[in-house]
Amino acid sequence: MREDYTILAVFEYSTEAQVVKSKLDSENISTMLMDEKTIDSDPLISQAIGGVKLLVYNEDLEKASKVYNEIRRYEKDAKGNDIHCPSCNSNRILVADIQRKNFFYMLFPFFESQKLICNDCKTIFK
Repeated sequence: MREDYTILAVFEYSTEAQVVKSKLDSENISTMLMDEKTIDSDPLISQAIGGVKLLVYNEDLEKASKVYNEIRRYEKDAKGNDIHCPSCNSNRILVADIQRKNFFYMLFPFFESQKLICNDCKTIFK
């Protein structure tokens, strides 16, 4: 990977990455995709190689982060309503990365409950 670019986001499929890349390009932000062609040739290996990476030029990273946070999709409850953070009341909620600190959950990850994280204050909650 080039040293003058930083990974902004990772996507499972290249079509998702292309939509975000197009928006950033329209804002005059330098971007490129990594592993796009590999995953397009065999989508089943996306998780194995870590997905399609959206790279942003280091000098544009702050601006790109702001644009990406405005357009990204945030979590909703079962009824389609916004979920709000218990700490800061933001509705910019994402699914938190799985921790798997327990050996049981390493063997049976589907039993671990989903946790959410606030994109603004980084509070993790259920």
